Amino acid sequence: MKTIDPQQPVVILGGFLITAEAYAPMAEWLKHQGVCDVLVVPMTRLDWFLTIWKFGWRRAIDRVDDMVKQVQQQSPSGKVTLIGHSSGGVMLRLFLSDEPFQGIVYAGSTRCDRLVTLGSPHQAARATPLRAMVDRRFPGCYESGVDYVSIAGKLDLSSEHASSFSRRGAKASYQRAVNDDGCLGDGLVPVESALLTGARSLIQDDTAHGGLFGDIWYGSTQRLEAWWHFVVSCEF
Repeated sequence: MKTIDPQQPVVILGGFLITAEAYAPMAEWLKHQGVCDVLVVPMTRLDWFLTIWKFGWRRAIDRVDDMVKQVQQQSPSGKVTLIGHSSGGVMLRLFLSDEPFQGIVYAGSTRCDRLVTLGSPHQAARATPLRAMVDRRFPGCYESGVDYVSIAGKLDLSSEHASSFSRRGAKASYQRAVNDDGCLGDGLVPVESALLTGARSLIQDDTAHGGLFGDIWYGSTQRLEAWWHFVVSCEF
């Protein structure tokens, strides 16, 4: 069993079309817990649109690589914790690998020993080509020296916590992911898609995918405190 220093720095990669300022409260909260430094990868909506193509993924992962190298210098353990929300969690699985992507070997697992994913669509029946490639080439907890933690949300679409956007679109999203529009999920990603095979996992009730989907999401203090405690209180 291995214990990871809860104070080691964190790099956060957000979700599709969500800009960095949405994660600023999360970053500040983590710093107040004693994390020595927290950086959010800067991504505009245009940057996210470009991730439809491989070169867009490379641009995003290059930024992750730069930030990991930056904060690693201040890490008391010499390692870095990664947090990926939604698509960001899938992209970080690729970053950890030592196999080349677009001519670059990132080998992030040599510098990062924990990956926390929040509502990431890891397994999906109709995944985008790049997400499907990640799950095919690096299935489950692919890097043996990394603590993989996946957090999923359950949102009652009839509750006051769900937005009208979730109520209109959730079932179609669930159907695309797992061929079941009656399953449970966070308003966008079904639970079974968000739980990475083999990872330590936590399912949070009344939790939306993001602010567009409900008033309480993974980055809300009510949920952040619980999943972060789960992340740092266990060995792997």
